[in-house]
Amino acid sequence: MMAETRRVISVVVENESSVLSRVSGLFAGRGYNIDTLTVAPLPGTNRSRITIVTKGNERILEQITKQLHKLIPVYKVVEHEEMIEKEMVLVKFPIEESLADIQALCEAYNGGIVNVGVHMIIGMVADEPNRIRHFIEATSRYNPIEIVRGGVVAIER
Repeated sequence: MMAETRRVISVVVENESSVLSRVSGLFAGRGYNIDTLTVAPLPGTNRSRITIVTKGNERILEQITKQLHKLIPVYKVVEHEEMIEKEMVLVKFPIEESLADIQALCEAYNGGIVNVGVHMIIGMVADEPNRIRHFIEATSRYNPIEIVRGGVVAIER
C-alpha cells in the first residue's frame, strides 16, 4: 500500500453557480475526502480561487488533479511544492479567564483579542495549519467555549 500524502490544491474557476458543487462532487463520487475547503473571489475578476486540502497516495492525488483539469469552468489547477499556507481560527473563552494570558497566547501565534463582551473573550489567530493545531491544544488550559476554524488558504511561492 502506498503512503498517504497531504496535498494542497489551488483551483481557479469561473465564479458561477454549481462550480463548487461540481468540484466537491468529483471528490465525493470517487470516495476522496476533503480536509479543508476555502473559496473566495479573485479581486477584479469574475473568477474564484478554491483551496482544497486532501490526503491520498500519489496515484489518487494525480487522478484528482487530472479530473479537476477536465472540469469546466476550471482555468488553472496549482499543486506547487512550495505553497505558503495560512489558516484562521476564532476561539471564544469565558470572561473569567485571564485576558492578559489569552492575549499573550494569541500574539504568540500571530493573533490577538478581537472582541470582549460581558460573558466572553474572543481571540483570533492566523498561522500555518500545524501551528493552528498547536494553538488549539494550548487553549485547553483556558476552558474554550467554542472553536471555529476557517480552513486553509494558500499561494504558490
